[in-house]
Amino acid sequence: MFDVVSSSSWPTGYLIKESIEPLDPKWLREFQHIPASAVSDCLGRNLGGLGLKPYHGNSLLLGSALTVRVRPGDNLMILKAIQMANPGDVLVIDGSADLTRAVFGGIMRAMAIKAGIVGVVINGAIRDLDEWASGDLPVYAIGVVHRGPSTDGGGEINVPVSCAGMLVNPGDLITGDVDGVVAARRDELPELLARCHALLERERSTLEAIEAGTLDPARFDALLRAKGCPI
Repeated sequence: MFDVVSSSSWPTGYLIKESIEPLDPKWLREFQHIPASAVSDCLGRNLGGLGLKPYHGNSLLLGSALTVRVRPGDNLMILKAIQMANPGDVLVIDGSADLTRAVFGGIMRAMAIKAGIVGVVINGAIRDLDEWASGDLPVYAIGVVHRGPSTDGGGEINVPVSCAGMLVNPGDLITGDVDGVVAARRDELPELLARCHALLERERSTLEAIEAGTLDPARFDALLRAKGCPI
């Protein structure tokens, strides 16, 4: 776990906590072929970011969350987080969904790639869209704007954040594809993985039944009757 830094050690509006240990690589191997939608379904269908758009093509996102909370339109603490990152980290940034200034652009993208960061998720805006389109670094954001950020601070690093309606804790598994981004706690990964495999097997069986014409046509009527619908 990360070392908790006393809030009294920091000026008001600033807090930096040490990063937790890297995510066990086995979880990255296990989840690399599981769609974000399956993870979302197995977490109750009420988790995951809303309004986040991929701006990098079809590259998959998978890594460990390094969280940042910033003042809307400011990226000073994001710059610090890039310096702190371990290879395999995903920057998850709560920028309050502000779209008046981009808090991440081409220069920071190059810095992130050099640091071994494997993805960026921003509850806010990016710019330099043509550079992101290469797909070298997966990025999800609320939008794009040409206006650049301020670098005045404050902010917090490695604290729980809300990113596009998604609660993310430092070290969470972050997975993303063309459907969106989902975060999962480390302590729930074993059970989550088992649920995902079971779900994908059910979906495979259903698709085979559709193709073979053997899907039970009465199954949906039975569901409706169970809910009191007179069919």
